[in-house]
Amino acid sequence: MYKLVIAEKPSVAQSIAKVIGATNRQDGYLEGNGYLVSWCVGHLVELAEPEFYDEKYGKWRYEDLPILPKQWEYQVSEATRKQFKILKDLMRSSDVESLIEATDAGREGELIFRLVYHQAGCKKPFERLWISSMEDKAIEEGFANLKPGTEYDALYEVAICRERADWIVGMNATRLFSTLYGQTLNVGRVMTPTLAMLVTREAEISGFKPEPFYTIGITVGGVKATGKRIMDKNEAMEVLQKVKDAEKAVIRKNRTTEKQEKAPQLYDLTNLQREANKLMGFTAQQTLDYAQSLYEKKLITYPRTDSRFLTEDMEVNLPELSKKMADKFGYHGALPMNCRQVINNKKVTDHHAIIPTVNVHDVAFGELPSGEQKILSMVVARLLAGIGEPHVIAETELEFDCAGYPFKAKAKQVVKNGWKDVVEWILGGKKKKDEDSDEDRILQNLEFFQEGKSIPAREPECKEGKTSPKKHFTEDTLLSAMEHASAEEMPEDAEHKGIGTPATRAGVIEKLVRIGFVERRGEKKSMSLIPTHKGTALITVMPEQIQSASMTADWEEKLIEIERGNFSSGAFIAEISEMITELVQTYKVIEDAEVLMKPVQEAMGICPCCGKSVVEKSKGFFCESGDFALWKNNKFFDALGKKLTKQIAEKLIKDGRAKLKGCKSAKTGKTYDCTVVMTVEDGRCNFRLEFDNGR
Repeated sequence: MYKLVIAEKPSVAQSIAKVIGATNRQDGYLEGNGYLVSWCVGHLVELAEPEFYDEKYGKWRYEDLPILPKQWEYQVSEATRKQFKILKDLMRSSDVESLIEATDAGREGELIFRLVYHQAGCKKPFERLWISSMEDKAIEEGFANLKPGTEYDALYEVAICRERADWIVGMNATRLFSTLYGQTLNVGRVMTPTLAMLVTREAEISGFKPEPFYTIGITVGGVKATGKRIMDKNEAMEVLQKVKDAEKAVIRKNRTTEKQEKAPQLYDLTNLQREANKLMGFTAQQTLDYAQSLYEKKLITYPRTDSRFLTEDMEVNLPELSKKMADKFGYHGALPMNCRQVINNKKVTDHHAIIPTVNVHDVAFGELPSGEQKILSMVVARLLAGIGEPHVIAETELEFDCAGYPFKAKAKQVVKNGWKDVVEWILGGKKKKDEDSDEDRILQNLEFFQEGKSIPAREPECKEGKTSPKKHFTEDTLLSAMEHASAEEMPEDAEHKGIGTPATRAGVIEKLVRIGFVERRGEKKSMSLIPTHKGTALITVMPEQIQSASMTADWEEKLIEIERGNFSSGAFIAEISEMITELVQTYKVIEDAEVLMKPVQEAMGICPCCGKSVVEKSKGFFCESGDFALWKNNKFFDALGKKLTKQIAEKLIKDGRAKLKGCKSAKTGKTYDCTVVMTVEDGRCNFRLEFDNGR
């Protein structure tokens, strides 16, 4: 008799099979040592489309809304039908006495297995493999400590509840607004509030009116000191004149205080995505993909975690793991073992923080893909930093009085680099400061600035500045906003105050970009997320209950309470169904919406042939007169392994040249950087390459 092990994907199944001795390959599974090991391919079983319930739903009509299934139905897609049949046959085989659920240890993994189990009509008992690492040792320990599948019933209930809630909101709201406004307008329970945050931010930026302000500066003892911001110009001129007349300044304060920056917490997925975006320019989805691959290669622990701490039982192995990581990256500095800093059982839920595994020590690091190298380096650096000593700085503050007005100057000096030593070693050193800076002059002449001393105030000046709007969202700041959305409106003890989960936020951002509601603009490390005209129009016509971050965050908190057994899944679905029903019955079309919904084509440059505007269309970039065409489907760029993006097109049109990084040689497979030079003859674009060496 066999035990059937079902993993989430083939690569994971192979790792498990190797450890438990199931090495005999069959069609769609592996066999051996009393085990059959097979796999899903993502979501094999999914919620049925509306037309499955009734053929009339094949057409989108307002009068058919809301669609609220009384009995939920599921389907197997044509693309995954073969693997589902393999699993179904194995489950029903008389040779299989029980199952082991080995899908990813989280909400989605639980849903994937249970839907296959129920769709196949399986009634056999099953146990749960719950691990946070794909290391051989972790798999062995997991199989030695299998849990009854029933212990995870609550996790399945909340997963299926979330899935059905998303279906109700997405299917009904999308059809409602699409039929009312005559175009496809995708709506999602988490996606729409996220888009609303982006649109609100852009409205604040575009509506911002900069206001001038003025600051008075003086030079005392060779150091520039600055006064408070003054909003009125006349007042600023008066202060400037008084300062000129006074000629001297009195030192009121010379104080140095030490400040400590504690070692950082370990990474959860959201913070890893934020840091990777800030440091590397990676999108949230790229970081998740790299991290997932590293997990499957047994180099880091489970990435889809919302915890930033480790459990008590892990403390004993931390010193050895940390020493191996330091050795791997050639770090020979002090390596404090303040392991208790990263230990907290109470703050670990399903999975602990992301850390490297001991396998990193023996991996051929240079053979990993570049993106994986960078993410792995970040995870290693954060572990070693997390157990490190505080970063200590001495902050000196000088305060002067001139003509009755206060002026300040500050300087910082590193007393102890602490945990930043190892971060700078692994991820790159800090930039050197200008030795002739004001900070250096303060620190070198501290004894000169004795309190009560009167010294000449030289070079009085008035500088004009302007107030600045908020910055555009980046993936870093948007992830933070999603994580903390409506936190102030939630109970203090609420465990989940944001919208979405660490595992789903990247997918939400990518979908917004994919369906044309949001676009990425700017350079890689400072790429902004900007709502498109279509995205802005959608939020403009969207009622508050659909775009409300606080409502969505409240739903996320209720899902957690369902998992804890404190809230009914039936009540949750009823609440959302009621909200959608009311929306359908009461929503009124916004007046003049057809004007609002009409797409606006923004000029992206001036035609090099006729001087008219160039606009982006589905197949390329064209001028209004038709004299110029730059096609997206471009063989020249295909040969470079690049797509002709809007950003590249803008540079070519404006400057006639654009720098490209990471081009790939079709012959050698090697990557290189170059500059594409474009010339235009009779409306026809010609391209050539230039390199830094002049070729």
